[in-house]
Amino acid sequence: MITHYSDVQLHTLSIQGVKQIYKERLHFPIIYESSTFIRFQISSYATLSFKEAYTPVSPAHVAFQVPYSLFYESASFLSKSHLLLLQQENGEYIDDENGRRNLYFRDGDGHLLEIIAHERVDETVLKPLGDLRIMYIREVGFPVASVPVFREWLKSKLSMKTERDQDVFNFVISGTAHAVVVSKTRPWIPIALKALPPRVVVTFGTPDLSFIKELGKKVENAKWDSHLLCFSKEEYAFQVQFTPDLHKDVPAQLNLPF
Repeated sequence: MITHYSDVQLHTLSIQGVKQIYKERLHFPIIYESSTFIRFQISSYATLSFKEAYTPVSPAHVAFQVPYSLFYESASFLSKSHLLLLQQENGEYIDDENGRRNLYFRDGDGHLLEIIAHERVDETVLKPLGDLRIMYIREVGFPVASVPVFREWLKSKLSMKTERDQDVFNFVISGTAHAVVVSKTRPWIPIALKALPPRVVVTFGTPDLSFIKELGKKVENAKWDSHLLCFSKEEYAFQVQFTPDLHKDVPAQLNLPF
């Protein structure tokens, strides 16, 4: 099974601009950098990467899980970073209800970012990293023409699951990885941002080599590149990586649904 998002690669119009946001303001360590590419370590088992492009950037949505007990510390750090924080629909910046807390913000390319925390998630399993206290990448947004078609592809090919199926918006889940499959006609909250398909490369991690081998037989046009299984669906590029350091039992220890 897929246990987590190992890396999410977004596009940017400026590597220097990315460094100002993610290194200087968010204090993410740089683990690789070239003139057109940069990668940050954002949690113990996840990285965030940016590739410089000469085409317009469609904003992506990425949510970072932080500990529930430390959420307000993370939010305070964000407020001091001078990044653009976004108001919720009720006028507040933080939504705190029913055991869930979240706060949205944006980077220099307009990517819609979020810190989110859930009271039910066991905070002792994964050590939070950095000033933002990130445990793992929880969500990546996938605006699509047909939510049912894309959702069922994730379920049938990648063995992901849903708690309930909806036609306009669905969480499709495996381990800590939540794919937010949304119709292109439904704007992202909280600012009604148009949900356009971003140019993104999503790398999933799994400690199960047999899962990767079987997946290679199930998806069309799969190929191996630098020990990664690579394939695509609609506008999206996917990779699956063998990550033995994160045990398959971690999602259950975190008290997650799947």
